Amino acid sequence: MFGFIKEKLSKAYQAVTQKLAALFTEKPIDQEWLGELKRILLAADTGPAITDKIVAHITEKMKSEQLSGEQVHDLLVTYLQSLLPPSATETKPAISLIVGVNGSGKTTFIGKLAHQYTQAGKKVLVVAGDTFRAAATDQLAVWAERTGATIHIGKANQDPSSVVFDGCDLFAKDHFDHLIIDTAGRLQTKTNLMNELAKIKRIIHKRLPEAVIHTWLVLDSMLGQNCIAQARQFHETTELTGLILTKCDGTGKAGFLLNISHELHLPIVYITFGEQFDALAPFDGNKFIEELLKTA
Repeated sequence: MFGFIKEKLSKAYQAVTQKLAALFTEKPIDQEWLGELKRILLAADTGPAITDKIVAHITEKMKSEQLSGEQVHDLLVTYLQSLLPPSATETKPAISLIVGVNGSGKTTFIGKLAHQYTQAGKKVLVVAGDTFRAAATDQLAVWAERTGATIHIGKANQDPSSVVFDGCDLFAKDHFDHLIIDTAGRLQTKTNLMNELAKIKRIIHKRLPEAVIHTWLVLDSMLGQNCIAQARQFHETTELTGLILTKCDGTGKAGFLLNISHELHLPIVYITFGEQFDALAPFDGNKFIEELLKTA
């Protein structure tokens, strides 16, 4: 599956890897070298906080020994991997509560996730919790039909939490393997949206107390650093457990993936691109860093 990530992040790797590979062959490893490393990382959207940590870590090592480019490379791989949260793991039976603003690719991701589960022989229920946007329900219905998932739809403008309430009962009654819940990307105000998400989560806990809830935020990776502020707002209300990054091949700034995961202390669960069923892959942070810092 990592082949998909390498293919879709080819622009990111090309923009960063080649520069870093060239840097590792330069000698000596001194302050000028560190300055160039810092410029490359910042240009890759790694972010000031992580960049400063990286430079400080290498600088500290340089105090006790003269480092070669190969040693710095290995040091950097290990250190960057230590900064990332552990990769997300699935726990079954699992409930995936999908949150995110309109236009982030949330509905398409749900369709791809449902497809992945049904292809694995699982019984999937999708709940159309975005009752404020008719198009969202229509799109989910199409995805459910195409993937073989069951969809639960409430009435137009029905309280989303009541739709989720009924969906949870259906999930338990008919013994589904996976429950995927769509949520509104926008209400009258940000406060209303966040309160509604918190209410939905309380209902899930009450109706399905034994199930594990994955609260995944879908982010349009084209937004770069703006995603971090957006994610913080959701995290404060819904206690996110992971991030979904869509449209990942549209940016050459590979450091963004590292930056957002570390800043929020949340794993990137999946990355996606396009409309194809299989354009979805689990994200492995360790492999991502190995490829990013590949020297040959």
